[in-house]
Amino acid sequence: MNRRPLRIVSFALLATVAVALGWAAFAPITVASREALFEIPRGTFARRMAGDKVEILPSRMTLTLGLDDVLLLRNLDDVPQVFGPTILMPGQSFRLPFSVASENSFACTAHASGQMTIIVNPEPRWPWQKIAWRVRHWQEKR
Repeated sequence: MNRRPLRIVSFALLATVAVALGWAAFAPITVASREALFEIPRGTFARRMAGDKVEILPSRMTLTLGLDDVLLLRNLDDVPQVFGPTILMPGQSFRLPFSVASENSFACTAHASGQMTIIVNPEPRWPWQKIAWRVRHWQEKR
């Protein structure tokens, strides 16, 4: 039995994986915008007052310095919403830039729990950090 075709296919597959990992590890990460946008939809407050468990924002958000390190909240609801010490009036937007890797908890009336945690990761500089960021970003897009 000739195993040469199997070896060639295995080598080609291994080479393809190595090239893909090399690209993911060493290519610069570029993003279209450093803002991570989260919108509070119209009618959120009314639905919550009617007893609907509205979860419009995740209870934990992960941002990355140098890539998506500005949280942009937009209140499209008919009532004011509170985020941390800020009151967002209907139609108003609020930008919160982060400059330090940290974990932050904020009071947030858009959440049923009344709280939101924002985790800010350091900028991915090392090859394995870039690979991990790309994998996480790809999973979040799905």
